[in-house]
Amino acid sequence: MAMNDSEDLEKFLTNIDKISELVKELSSSDVATQEKAVEKAEHFVVSLEEEKTCKTRLNRTVINKNPSCETLPMNAAYESSPSPENFMKALEKDALERRKRRQAKEERAKALKEKGNKAFALGDYEVAVKFYTEGLEQLRDMQTLYTNRAQALIKLQKYKEAINDCEWALKCNDKCIKAHVHMGRAHLALKNFAKSRWCYEKILDIEPEREAMVKDYLTQVDLEEKKTLQEKIAREELKEGKAGVTMVPDLLRKLDRSREMCTYYCGGVELLSQAIKDSTGQTLFRLNNGFSIIADNNVVRSCLEQTSKEPHSEELCVSVLRLWKVVCCGNEENQQLLLQCPSTREQIVQLLASPVSIIQQACLALLCMYSQTQHGRLLVIEHLSLHRMVESLMDCVCRDVTSGTVVLTVLEDLAGENKFQMQFRENFAELFSSSFEHLLGNVSACSQDMVLSLISVIGTMCQDETISNKMASSEEFWRSAFSAMGRSTICEYRNILYPLLGLMINIASNPAPVNQEQAVVGCSRCVVLLSDPDGDIITRAAGLLSVVLPKSVAAIQETVQQGVVKRLLKILKGAGLTSSRYSIKALAVCTASSQQACEELVKFDKRLVTLRKLLGSSDEVVVGNTALCLGHCVAVQGAATGLLNTDSVQLLLRHAAGNTSRSAVQQNAAIALGKLCRADQRHMAKLRELHGLEILHSCMKLIT
Repeated sequence: MAMNDSEDLEKFLTNIDKISELVKELSSSDVATQEKAVEKAEHFVVSLEEEKTCKTRLNRTVINKNPSCETLPMNAAYESSPSPENFMKALEKDALERRKRRQAKEERAKALKEKGNKAFALGDYEVAVKFYTEGLEQLRDMQTLYTNRAQALIKLQKYKEAINDCEWALKCNDKCIKAHVHMGRAHLALKNFAKSRWCYEKILDIEPEREAMVKDYLTQVDLEEKKTLQEKIAREELKEGKAGVTMVPDLLRKLDRSREMCTYYCGGVELLSQAIKDSTGQTLFRLNNGFSIIADNNVVRSCLEQTSKEPHSEELCVSVLRLWKVVCCGNEENQQLLLQCPSTREQIVQLLASPVSIIQQACLALLCMYSQTQHGRLLVIEHLSLHRMVESLMDCVCRDVTSGTVVLTVLEDLAGENKFQMQFRENFAELFSSSFEHLLGNVSACSQDMVLSLISVIGTMCQDETISNKMASSEEFWRSAFSAMGRSTICEYRNILYPLLGLMINIASNPAPVNQEQAVVGCSRCVVLLSDPDGDIITRAAGLLSVVLPKSVAAIQETVQQGVVKRLLKILKGAGLTSSRYSIKALAVCTASSQQACEELVKFDKRLVTLRKLLGSSDEVVVGNTALCLGHCVAVQGAATGLLNTDSVQLLLRHAAGNTSRSAVQQNAAIALGKLCRADQRHMAKLRELHGLEILHSCMKLIT
């Protein structure tokens, strides 16, 4: 072997040894060793590149044109250097062995992760960390082990270690949502508010659809920062001895005495309420253990539980409820602490049903304070017994007009929360509907405002599909609602009519069937309202007709007999877009089921001028229903003939050939055009002239 060849082979083998050593170091469980190996690898690659560059500077290849026998191999099977095939086989074997070792490590790591998860679920966070750590010793690049261990470390209040794990998880996968979430929590616990916000906001860069979740996290950061600032200011003012600040701690110390008379605590609580004038007073109340001092006092507890026989116990109960309101108003941290106390939240629900009016009103005022902000509403939904609370509130609505106004303010605020709606899917009828139906059936001058508010509550709750289905299937609801419609036409109750019609339209739009008898009654009342002097009432009456009529053939026949066609036609001649949508849909339903309706429409509008005008609308819903209605009417004797020499064929053909988002528009226009030409063959000439037969043929796929 030549000297140069020997040197090259030696360098090659040396490089192989170096690479093997680097691979071992890179796979080490020690982070420091890994980092050093990365640096060595970079230097090694650079040295190879330099060596390659140097070699290419001079071509040392010598071609032996007369090889001697001495230069030939002594044995044909002998090779002076590894062949490419053998080298590749060795590499493949090494890769296979590495893959098998990797798979074995992955299995062990997954088993350890599952053990860690079980320990975490049991609240044994130290053991969970141990298992996750052992898993990482098997597999250093397993992202979930880092995020799971970070979560356990947060539970153990080891926030810096948790942040470190999150950073390693992001090295494994820079789009790991959990890593950003846990890092945000850890920074929040360390009061690194800016870093916490940054972590949560990074989630939106990865998955913008998580906006609602990120908003909740950022709200937590804002609240914690606000709490920290309030506590800092309170401590500084207390340290400076600012006037009036020391009064809150002093009063709490005096109230911390046991076995005093009821009047003693009543006076102390009243003084405390007066002393708390701002967020500093609220914060000092919290920092000086005020919640526990009040809640743990046996005399106060017996008054709040309404078991005390002492004089002035009712006054003390009211004083404490007022204190809670003063302490919590605008202070989210105090609001949370109050409802986190099991005894307090139980007392609040009980006091809502108190027979003592002044206690009930004080409790309602406290609840109303919570319901005015989303944070407060979510605390109520999370901590209070909602079913018992609503049962007491609805009972109050039916019994007491004065308190009912405040009650409905609370319910209106809560009803918009999706979590609140979900809580009442099963027993909505029991807790809400019965009281609503009772009020609708007994509308009076003094109860109008409550009925209006309750309509708003029910309407908001019916945004939940399950609740809306139940309302639509309730015969009692329709009976009460249609009955209230009749009474609301009286001048003194008219302000109920408009919102009631809106609620009924929304609920009737549900696919659930409507009681036929009630549908006839309701539609008859709607026909009467089509002549109302108030245009908004007319619009909603037409809207209710448009959703109820398709569900009742009997209602269609009854309304046609009452002259609904003429009234709808009058509305369509001068209506706005919403009225046109509702009215043409109702008219299409009537003409589809009633020959009398078709005949009356042709009679009152012989050349169907109104329908042809509506075919020119830019609203596809209006156009689709108009084409449907026209198709019904051309079967009436003389109707098709009356449309000769009009733009009917052009209008229908334009929509049949049009590129609309609603295929029903093309379908209805094509069918109406076909019926028109069949009713009077003279329309065919115009159709051929416009090359309309090809368009009709192309529409067959829509119709079939």
